Amino acid sequence: MNGILYVVGTPIGNLGDMSPRAIDTLENVDFIAAEDTRVTLKLLNKFNIKKPMISYFEHNKKEHGNIICQRILQGENCAIVTDAGMPCISDPGETLIKQCAENNIITIVIPGASAVVSALAISGLDTKRFTFEGFLSVEKRERREHLNELIKEKRTMVFYEAPHKLASTLKDFYDTFGERKISIVREITKVHEEVIRTTLSKAVENYSNGELKGEIVLVLEGYTQVENEEAYTIDDAYSIALQCIKNGMSSSESAKKAAQTTGFKKSDIYKMIVNQ
Repeated sequence: MNGILYVVGTPIGNLGDMSPRAIDTLENVDFIAAEDTRVTLKLLNKFNIKKPMISYFEHNKKEHGNIICQRILQGENCAIVTDAGMPCISDPGETLIKQCAENNIITIVIPGASAVVSALAISGLDTKRFTFEGFLSVEKRERREHLNELIKEKRTMVFYEAPHKLASTLKDFYDTFGERKISIVREITKVHEEVIRTTLSKAVENYSNGELKGEIVLVLEGYTQVENEEAYTIDDAYSIALQCIKNGMSSSESAKKAAQTTGFKKSDIYKMIVNQ
């Protein structure tokens, strides 16, 4: 008889968030697939759980995924965990779930903390509809294409980001979307948990110095149509920017003002100014 794969959510910071059901599951499976066995060992030691582990992460997921599936097909039960939060969400475990589906292996979820939903809940932004966009690519072209696809996205958007890339991401957000509300949520459930509710322009101004540390989730306001937006063309936006320049504003500020007025991207307007 085949075994079962249990998808077990673990705390995203505070170990007190570990559920009794998650503890019971880890105590009773035959082995655990862990993103980083060293991190998971600390969790297991906290709850006096002793189980064999197999590493399962991005660079060994194909090989070890096959091993895990074979063991389950031979009757063993496995729990997959990530370093923090729900496995299989923006995580290599997604591939293991697909392999289990191909092999008709039963998968059961043991819900736990989610940084996405937790950050959204305390963001102060619209929570009725949202989209999780994960991490932005470090490759400039893919990053730009990803953001450009979201310009007219009306739902609240949630992103993961590393602290050392925060400054460039905030700038890319502002250049792409113009002025919008954003909540920077960091260190959720940890000692230094913080929610910074601000705007993109102020975020670029105040948080581009690299001082914000820890695990960061960015919650960005969705697109709201500008009044009379459809009446404007890109040439209209360019004309507005030129008038702003004549009034003494810098090219960057003029492009920003024209973008806010017409709904076109600041970066596109700015390119027209500098190429005139």
